[in-house]
Amino acid sequence: MPALKRILLKLSGEALMGDDAFGINRATIVRMVREIQEVTRLGVEVAVVIGGGNIFRGVAGGSVGMDRATADYMGMLATVMNALALADTMRQEGMVARVMSAIGIEQVVEPYVRPKALQYLEEGKVVVFAAGTGNPFFTTDTAAALRGAEIGAEIVLKATKVDGVYSADPKKDPNATRYSRISFDEAISKNLQVLDATAFALCRDQKLPIRVFSILKAGALKRVVMGEDEGTLVHV
Repeated sequence: MPALKRILLKLSGEALMGDDAFGINRATIVRMVREIQEVTRLGVEVAVVIGGGNIFRGVAGGSVGMDRATADYMGMLATVMNALALADTMRQEGMVARVMSAIGIEQVVEPYVRPKALQYLEEGKVVVFAAGTGNPFFTTDTAAALRGAEIGAEIVLKATKVDGVYSADPKKDPNATRYSRISFDEAISKNLQVLDATAFALCRDQKLPIRVFSILKAGALKRVVMGEDEGTLVHV
């Protein structure tokens, strides 16, 4: 039996690149979708917030000197593209997904409406939240914390390229150790960059735990929902 009933999965746009310089790597997105499919088959309700770094990185050079709000809106549109790709890959794998955007582009995806999102989750559909919070100056980490709180998720799962939160950068410090569990206050005092500050504060205030784990590790998502010691749990 899974230990979790409803999760908010935060995927970075970079995670979709695989080994490519930018864009979406086909094999990588299929592998991720199959990992998500595995947990939905256990009866876990899954919502996803996706970033846009894999697309926006390709145009970031042109955004130098650009108005911050304009650049952020470009980033939001990049997340919509990723969300569409993710949902379509899910469709091809026999899943039912709905993309909901925080900015109005009804010809492409439906707008985010909380009761509708909750209905989809209860029906067993995967809900992919696109366009961040719909506001500039807020990251997709903050969108993950916000949507997680709104839908009553039990946890925010941050899928990264490292398998948890470490005492130091494991790439630079061979003596860095992985925390199995750490409190919000301890993570703040140690200045560990789990999520950005706004997202982190929101999760702490809402008593919404965060688990950081590696999306590159096969079966890691399933182990997390089964309650196994995977990655790092940040708790109140």
